[in-house]
Amino acid sequence: MIGSGTRIPVAVLGATGSVGQRFVALLADHPWFEIAALTASDRSAGQPYGEVVSWVQSTPLPAGAVDLVVQPTEPAAATSCPMVFSALDAKVAGPAEQAFAAAGCMVVSNARSHRMDSDVPLVVPEINGDHLSLVAVDRRARAGGGAIVTNPNCSTIGLALALKPLVDAFGVEKLHVVTMQAVSGAGLPGLASLRILDNVIPHIAGEEEKIEAETRKILGTVVDGRIAEHAVAISAQCNRVPVVDGHVLCVSVALERRASIADVRGSLESFSGEPQRLQLPSAPRHPIVYLDDPDAPQPRLHREIEGGMAVVIGRLRSCPLLDFKFVALSHNTLRGAARGALLVAEQVVARGLLTGFDAVRPPAAKSPS
Repeated sequence: MIGSGTRIPVAVLGATGSVGQRFVALLADHPWFEIAALTASDRSAGQPYGEVVSWVQSTPLPAGAVDLVVQPTEPAAATSCPMVFSALDAKVAGPAEQAFAAAGCMVVSNARSHRMDSDVPLVVPEINGDHLSLVAVDRRARAGGGAIVTNPNCSTIGLALALKPLVDAFGVEKLHVVTMQAVSGAGLPGLASLRILDNVIPHIAGEEEKIEAETRKILGTVVDGRIAEHAVAISAQCNRVPVVDGHVLCVSVALERRASIADVRGSLESFSGEPQRLQLPSAPRHPIVYLDDPDAPQPRLHREIEGGMAVVIGRLRSCPLLDFKFVALSHNTLRGAARGALLVAEQVVARGLLTGFDAVRPPAAKSPS
């Protein structure tokens, strides 16, 4: 399969929205997956994608998607697709994703609807790929043999990736995080300009609760087919700011074991995971990048590092209240949405969890020259 010239047919659910468009753009030249079906609301169904989508991406609408006829968001649209990517709004995602899973599809979802379900993995591939063992539990519960795998909230991903090396090396007892989140995180049509220009909105509905709960699940461990959440205490405050892409997080952490600034920085810079070992197509070479500039990271300058898949960290220093504080930046519509979900899907395939497709073996080590 992989590397043989045959790509896996996939469907994109909710293909006309901002995250759906990202999926369409990223899948156009993906080496493992190819778009076989696009779905959207009833008002778009039955029409060519190029005629109904209001394309807002910086890259051109892929030629292969222009003439694809948009299907209703029903399992019949994905009869030839063992995997579907869900960019559906949370208001409709829950039952729709359940229906596709019941029809036998592997659903990789960017929606919040099933993230906290006890038998559904919530995955950041470098952190908790072992949580994909829950797929077997999910499949046993569904007559059709499908499953749901979820991608975390866009701000949660950046925080969890920054924390994982610290959890492994020193333990993390508690933390406080303040987010400054880009307007693209609100989706289309987004916020009215008169609300966000020259302004900061100190409330994003449900966001603080998602960061606190999802991070504990991601950092948790699988026990008897369920996730035992990490005990870290998290306090989050979230703000919407007039930036197009890129969420900034100001983080203060208390560690369980003593560490120096050099120790903490070393753990961040040396961090990698299974996607890097397997060289998965969407994996960044360095999932965490540290910048020395005193005014880094900045969204406009640094959000595209590693193709938007790295968490960029700077300003690591001692904290007079906890132990250390730093600033982290993650690209909310790439690592935090479509490209992050693609990496999850690649890990599903690499682990042999997509029925009919073999697991991917790590590339052979190169001989010294």
